[in-house]
Amino acid sequence: MNYLAHLALSHDNSDVMVGNFIGDFVKGSNYTRYSPRVRTGILLHRKIDDFTDSHPIVRETTALFKESFGRYAGVFTDVFYDHFLATQWSDFHPSQTLPKFVSRVHRILLFNYLRLPGEAKKMLPFLIKSRRLENYANFSGLSRALNIMARNTSLPQNTQDAIKILKDNYETINAQFTAFYPQVVALVNEELKDVYAD
Repeated sequence: MNYLAHLALSHDNSDVMVGNFIGDFVKGSNYTRYSPRVRTGILLHRKIDDFTDSHPIVRETTALFKESFGRYAGVFTDVFYDHFLATQWSDFHPSQTLPKFVSRVHRILLFNYLRLPGEAKKMLPFLIKSRRLENYANFSGLSRALNIMARNTSLPQNTQDAIKILKDNYETINAQFTAFYPQVVALVNEELKDVYAD
């Protein structure tokens, strides 16, 4: 799961959202430096990643990209699952539209900007300016996001090949996502059932 899913799976709690957003940037026990609910978000991010990476449905999706992208196949699965979440947003999160959710996320992350790790601070303005979370819903937005990732990380440059694989297997991957997402929602609901009790 990529940024959109992690944020959507935060039960609309601002601190949990912050933690879930920065989860990839906080290593080891460094999560203990944060407030309790931000820590909850960081640990939830890790749990979501572990559940996702080991899930047989997700592994079926990842296998479609393995031959062309090797160890980076899972990165494309994460981003493309965000695409399907964006396209089916109202089915899974009907309480607010995707544009309104994204705008709220932007406000929360900007308000908490000083608490973000350095790498998260660097990428946030670009995430907001491009409205990347919202634009995962279309192929041009996906292409821009992957090109940015390829320029700034070790992700291979031939990202259009991954989009072609997505298009060639669109219905299959959509079905895999649709079967998987309710399971990760159930996991998160169980993990966060006591988040408002403290």
